[in-house]
Amino acid sequence: MQKKIIHIDMDAFYASIEQRENPELAGQPVAVGGGKRGVVTAASYEARVFGVRSAMPAGLALRLCPRLIFVKPRFELYREVSQQLRAIFRSYTDLVEPVSIDEAYLDVTDVRRGPRSATLIARAIKEDIRAATRLTATAGVSFNKFLAKTASGMNKPDGLTVILPEEARDVLAAMAIERFHGIGPATARRMRELGVETGADLLRMTEAELAERFGRAGRHYFRMVRGIDDREVRTDRTRKSLGAERTFEHDIIDPAGMRDRMEPIAAEVARRLEQADLAGRTVTLKIKYHDFTISTRSRTLAQSIWSAKDILAIGMDLLRDPFPPSRAVRLLGLTLSNLHSRSEEPEDRQLVLGLQYLPRTKNA
Repeated sequence: MQKKIIHIDMDAFYASIEQRENPELAGQPVAVGGGKRGVVTAASYEARVFGVRSAMPAGLALRLCPRLIFVKPRFELYREVSQQLRAIFRSYTDLVEPVSIDEAYLDVTDVRRGPRSATLIARAIKEDIRAATRLTATAGVSFNKFLAKTASGMNKPDGLTVILPEEARDVLAAMAIERFHGIGPATARRMRELGVETGADLLRMTEAELAERFGRAGRHYFRMVRGIDDREVRTDRTRKSLGAERTFEHDIIDPAGMRDRMEPIAAEVARRLEQADLAGRTVTLKIKYHDFTISTRSRTLAQSIWSAKDILAIGMDLLRDPFPPSRAVRLLGLTLSNLHSRSEEPEDRQLVLGLQYLPRTKNA
């Protein structure tokens, strides 16, 4: 029996909650986060019109949108709302896979209540969310997780998009390559250099060609553009690691420049950890040089971290030790592993960075 999968993605979750809590912020460009050297944790749709995005330095965000209103994050409130959402999801099905604090997959092939139609269930869930939280969500409906995720990204905010089995190939063929989930800006540029502009162009490449160009990811792209995804909705999903990386427009060799580039990467990792309510003990720095060779340096701490400040501090320490990069760098990445729920951390913990860590492992 063909599966019925729904992907629910809340609309500008943090910023929308702040606008709900303070009616004066309704309709205004709002950013959660900020501070003198801070970054944007989340942005309202009114701010996104100006190009404001998460993980963007606060100074740049203000230059793009001088009327931008910064508010301090209230993560306890966001987690409370997230629990409301999950209760709504589980009232329809036991097969719920939370992806983050504001996003989840639901397998509604068999449901506890409601209509048999996945489209009608998605509409009912959106209505339940609005009634319970006064927030909007966007839903995507299809027969596998990849296509449901694709559908939810096609009509935000407050949208509902369905991709039927007979429509999937044509929908994917018409999509710009950047719109495929899992293809970032750097990969999209490499694909465009090969003449791959759309899904239709990607469909013309063989699996062997894609594997030769992109390694194991190439085989994933071959299946993705054909709408093939046999992953189950997993209720016991646990992350092994969580990270972010950036490919730079121009290679850099100056250590100060590397620090500036690493700051928003650390902020993005911290944002994702916050969304997933996770902390971790092992920090890994990834360095890709101008000739595409890659090295990694890792450190396991005696206590867990999750803040951007701590992640950046360890990342910078790894960048300097055992020696700073002596060649031009085209990409930096930070990953946190040895993850666990942040609620497991003692409230009175104190971490002194640089003093408490286990032996470092490195690869060049």
